Amino acid sequence: MQRRRFIRLAGGGVLGSTLAAAGCSTALPDEALAAWAGPAGETDVRRWALAHALLAPSSHNRQPWLVDLREPNVITLHVDRERLLPETDPWFRQIVVSQGTFVELLLIALKERGLAPQLQLFPQGEFAARTLDDRPVARVSWDPAAAAPTRDPLFAQILRRHTAKVPFDVARAVDPAHAAALLAALPANVPGLRCGHTLQPEAVERLRGLCLDAARVEVGTPRTALESARLMRIGPDEIRRHRDGISINDLVPRAATALGLFDREQAPQPGSRTFDRVIDRFAEHTRTAMGFTWLLTEAAPGRTRSAEVNAGRAFVRQQLAATALGLQMHPMSQAPQEFPEMKPHHDALRRLLTGRDDGAVTVQMLSRLGYCAPVAPAPRRPLDSLIRAA
Repeated sequence: MQRRRFIRLAGGGVLGSTLAAAGCSTALPDEALAAWAGPAGETDVRRWALAHALLAPSSHNRQPWLVDLREPNVITLHVDRERLLPETDPWFRQIVVSQGTFVELLLIALKERGLAPQLQLFPQGEFAARTLDDRPVARVSWDPAAAAPTRDPLFAQILRRHTAKVPFDVARAVDPAHAAALLAALPANVPGLRCGHTLQPEAVERLRGLCLDAARVEVGTPRTALESARLMRIGPDEIRRHRDGISINDLVPRAATALGLFDREQAPQPGSRTFDRVIDRFAEHTRTAMGFTWLLTEAAPGRTRSAEVNAGRAFVRQQLAATALGLQMHPMSQAPQEFPEMKPHHDALRRLLTGRDDGAVTVQMLSRLGYCAPVAPAPRRPLDSLIRAA
């Protein structure tokens, strides 16, 4: 019925006038991308470093970070508990992994300014697995008089790192040396962190199928599908206002939204045109995966949350290293998720990657590898929105 209405409105000229009123550019608003120009003119070293850290990747681009600057020469990080994903991430694992990506970029940026940052994870103790509270995730401190450390060469990639959510070039195989270089990018002195990858066609095909099956579960489960739908920012006004979530600025979705034909409070029904379009997008991603890489952590009593933070640190370092090589790493986050309907695929992925099914190893990240043309960055919120006390 909605499709017939769309065609009728298009034929009657309503669609054309709606698109004209909305403007025809599909480029994201400049304000939403301003952070990617870097913190020019910023004299406060903490704000300068934080302006780089907020460019970190995060699940669903939620940017779930709050910082406290009340202590001199200290940055204390907390989870922004208003930016969670309770349906797809009920154990908050992905949100805590996203803390790690922020922490690592912060450390790299401070070293670039000649400071020697000291990282203390969970200085008031870890919150338990499957829970969150307001205790800090990390305390980063430094002595301004300390000797300058060696600068991290990955700093040069921070402004260039973008996640490519597009099909990869299936005519170009991943260079084995590029995949192997991801191992060298892991953070130092992190016990229990393991990385693997495969470029073997048979293994890649199995992971492609598993990823697509997992995507069908996420899209076909109404509450998880709606969680993503409600985070869609459609059109320049929404993108400019929120600067997070899933940015969509193509003309047809904008027109459909303006005409009331796209309801973000209704989950797509299996077999519907909307459902098929979403699955087709996931299928484009999976079938063009030219390899996969993954991060695993081993269970340790009382260290579950630290392992998740360290997985995030490792992931962003690998993505920066991939950027330097022209390689793309796109997280395929569905199968590692812990909501009940995903369990068969979650367990199958762990067995496939570890050969174990005892819960002693957690699959923290699974990413597809490949090459593509440069992609645009994702929006970022203003720095001041991340500072809760100064």
